[in-house]
Amino acid sequence: MATDKISILIADDHAVLRAGLRMLLNTQRDMVVVGEVGSGAELLAQAQTLRPMLIVLDLSMPGLGGLQVLPLLRKLVPQTRILVLTMHDDESYLAQALRDGAAGYVLKKAADSELVAAIHAVMRGDVYVHPSFTRSLLDDILPAETSADSPWESLSEREREVLLLVARGYTSAKIGEQLSISPKTVDTYRARGMEKLGVRSRAALVQFVLTHGLLIDDTT
Repeated sequence: MATDKISILIADDHAVLRAGLRMLLNTQRDMVVVGEVGSGAELLAQAQTLRPMLIVLDLSMPGLGGLQVLPLLRKLVPQTRILVLTMHDDESYLAQALRDGAAGYVLKKAADSELVAAIHAVMRGDVYVHPSFTRSLLDDILPAETSADSPWESLSEREREVLLLVARGYTSAKIGEQLSISPKTVDTYRARGMEKLGVRSRAALVQFVLTHGLLIDDTT
């Protein structure tokens, strides 16, 4: 059913690209494109009308650009997740986009292979940044190394274990099974640890561990 699908609004000033994105996303069984716009002003209006679950946002649009629109969208449609799709592989663009509320950052040249995976990631509450430039770009957003007075150092060993597994996408049940504790206890460690770190969402937790070099890809 369409109501079970991820509703997506595409914002890009190139009609041909929008058509290609619409075709790509509408072929996914769990996604549906509910609208498309070519400018920042149109985006603000349509975002309020359509209330999509996710916006695919270009940074370079006439009038209000993507970076100008981002903080406005966070106020107008705070429940909508925003995934930047851009040609800019510049560190400063990434930094500002994440600070202003973007949940992911994908380069247009990699859209065919990455976009669907990125959408699934941000809809799970993760922050998506391609591994090829994650470290080189995020290292400059926040300090890359933990120090003695880092909030990470204030966590207990169990809190660290739980939060790293949460960041990797494990459920409370799976974490409990792996650490031999109950899901309720996992939730307690998770809440206490996130409070110590000063993060309020899983996306913020993922960003914290990425920027501090704490999250190692589990490829085995």
